[in-house]
Amino acid sequence: MMNELSKTSRHLLWSLLAAVVVMLIGTLGYRWLGGEQYSWLDCFYMTFITVTTIGYVESVDVSNYEYGKLFTIFIGLTGIGVLGYVLSTVTAFMLEGEFNEVRRRNKMEKKIAQLKGHYIVCGMGQIGSNIAHELAITGRHFVMVDKDRANLEHYVAQHPAQLYVMGDATDNEALLAAGIKHAIGIFAVAHDDNQNLVISLSAKQLNPEVRVIARCHELKNVSKIKSAGADEIVLPDFAGGQRLVSAMVRPNVSGFLDEMSKAEGDLRMEELIIPGRLHGKTLDMFYTDNEECLVMAVNTQGKWHFKPTSDYLLHGGDILMVMASADARKRMEALAQG
Repeated sequence: MMNELSKTSRHLLWSLLAAVVVMLIGTLGYRWLGGEQYSWLDCFYMTFITVTTIGYVESVDVSNYEYGKLFTIFIGLTGIGVLGYVLSTVTAFMLEGEFNEVRRRNKMEKKIAQLKGHYIVCGMGQIGSNIAHELAITGRHFVMVDKDRANLEHYVAQHPAQLYVMGDATDNEALLAAGIKHAIGIFAVAHDDNQNLVISLSAKQLNPEVRVIARCHELKNVSKIKSAGADEIVLPDFAGGQRLVSAMVRPNVSGFLDEMSKAEGDLRMEELIIPGRLHGKTLDMFYTDNEECLVMAVNTQGKWHFKPTSDYLLHGGDILMVMASADARKRMEALAQG
């Protein structure tokens, strides 16, 4: 346990222990010198006013005993030294906490500045936490933004290495601190539609290329958020209604999709855009040493081709619909990027 504590923390514990020992020795000593006519409280009080140099009237009279005077001198000198040590370690402990917080924040800012092609989750409520968990489990880098420290700490408590910015996501400074300039996607999932509208607008102004997915509560606000720059809008209540109907009329399909979206699962439906340099290559290039993936369909110029064979010729701009694990998806992305 002691090995897990910092040097300053250990010093603080030892100083407090030393203070307790001095108070205990003083109380026992005055009880022995003064006799049973003085209560334990009197003896403790005598030790306290001696150590703290308050200088009130002695609650235990030892002035007639030579040893009593010497004992008081000993307790006074020892107590003052220990008390000074306690105060110095408490100060050092407080400064260390502030220093560690500043150092941790600076380290996090440097890591965020190095990110490229990451995602930003604005609003760490229930939906934001679920988004963060899905991004993490599929191996995607992201930064959380929320002005409520409790929301951030709730997630960070389980994921200590997670990057975040504590601030209002409707403020440009918070989005810039989260690396909006180099992000490829942002989730505007605050509890209020007006906030999601402002987040969408701000994100597009700061980075016109970023893809914005916004949460919307009221159907009447969909067009407003869309005009503010959101690329896609999700209404949780509407989507939930569709999911309930699907569970009723096509339970096996719903069960299959649920299986791929389980938190503990690794299989996901993914999409991959084929770059121009792979024009003329065959689909087989993605299957080599990569058995944990299956291309379900290919979208070419707006037309879908289902169950493509391994010798299917790729075209620049094709969109592959792939069932793959997180590792398999990363290998496919690496092959596509060269």
